[in-house]
Amino acid sequence: MLLHVVPAEEWTADAAGPYAPASLASEGFVHCSADESAALAVANGPYRAVEHLLVLVIDESLLTAEVRWEGLRDTLFPHVYGPVERASVTAVLAVRRDADGHARELTPRV
Repeated sequence: MLLHVVPAEEWTADAAGPYAPASLASEGFVHCSADESAALAVANGPYRAVEHLLVLVIDESLLTAEVRWEGLRDTLFPHVYGPVERASVTAVLAVRRDADGHARELTPRV
């Protein structure tokens, strides 16, 4: 399973087609994380100021796009080189933040 951090409004913007975030056009791939701790680090980093943040759980075997594990030094991240078909998203989780705004856990979306 791959995890992808996304602001809620971006995930729900065009529910009719495959999910294609801005990074797909600008960088050629969709950024993903391999586990919950990496997804929470993303939520606490570039998405720190986003209040309604989701994490897509993606079944890699259901993607038609290529997945490459790339990175620097000893850390590899999964990158999806194409749109993410909505049928490959097996769950949508919410990022739960503590009183100080730090992302602490992923919970089922209500």
